[in-house]
Amino acid sequence: MPLRHNHPMTASSAEINAAAAQLKAGDLVAFPTETVYGLGADASNADAVRKVFAAKGRPADHPLIVHIADALQLRNWARDIPPAAHKLAQHFWPGPLTLVLKRNPHVPDAVTGGQDTVAIRVPSHPVAQALLHAFGGGIAAPSANRFGRVSATTAAHVHEEFGDAVACVLDGGAADVGIESTIVDCSRDVPALLRPGWITPQQIETALGSVLGAPAPRGPRAPGMLDKHYAPQTPLMLMEGDLVAELARSLSRQGKRVAALARTSLRPLIDNMVWIAAPADAAGYAHDLYANLRTLDHAGCDAILVEQPPDETEWIAIRDRLNRAAAGSGETSPD
Repeated sequence: MPLRHNHPMTASSAEINAAAAQLKAGDLVAFPTETVYGLGADASNADAVRKVFAAKGRPADHPLIVHIADALQLRNWARDIPPAAHKLAQHFWPGPLTLVLKRNPHVPDAVTGGQDTVAIRVPSHPVAQALLHAFGGGIAAPSANRFGRVSATTAAHVHEEFGDAVACVLDGGAADVGIESTIVDCSRDVPALLRPGWITPQQIETALGSVLGAPAPRGPRAPGMLDKHYAPQTPLMLMEGDLVAELARSLSRQGKRVAALARTSLRPLIDNMVWIAAPADAAGYAHDLYANLRTLDHAGCDAILVEQPPDETEWIAIRDRLNRAAAGSGETSPD
């Protein structure tokens, strides 16, 4: 499925070089990727990586993704790389696919969450690529938002999340994909899907020429796999479409102010309601998802009602994010 390309090279080469220098000095840099914005640190500098966890309020046992400029750098970070990983890298990189592999011994525990695996990807966004080439190493980066909350898909979202706490934010426009990368575990005998993303399981199996296995019960932890994640602070409820207007009316009668992310522009005649009609196609829906959730979260409502998206292949990752958002929303802090 085609992506909505929207990445003007807004960050200048001078800004990119300055950001690379900040990374080398052990500072944090927020930068755009085609999926979401990342909060990056020099992946070889454990002290710098720990600053990422402090800024996000992220538990130290959660691994980060190491972003590299191209597949040639894979061996700097991983060992015992199986043919399946090379096949997927050749097929999908640069792009929104993360591979989990056996780590090289020198990779800091801060990056891997103390595991014997490391998560790696090659982003396709031109600003990310320019930064990686200027920096010359790996950049460990989770999404540029407070832990457990809605991911950032624009530079403005990053500023909103962190204010002056992150000195350098490179602007690359709105992220193309809008949701985080697909994660595939290639550290075991049979590759397994750990987190759905824009690249579907069927596309991965086609590229592999074989079927994906089930994640191992004691397999690697990967980013974004908590049951509660990607959540607005306003309570979010996920439901079938015909129930949205019904519940909205009921809540409105109780004096509640309601927000809705629906799949139709036919807004019910309900007072005090904020209504967003999401794009009908999966690409458009994903592209706008986190921005829409932020808008509804800021609307001062008592509840966000979200119409359940279709149960179809291209919507798998969107359903995953919404299920986790519903589980984690309305909390002062994530579990």
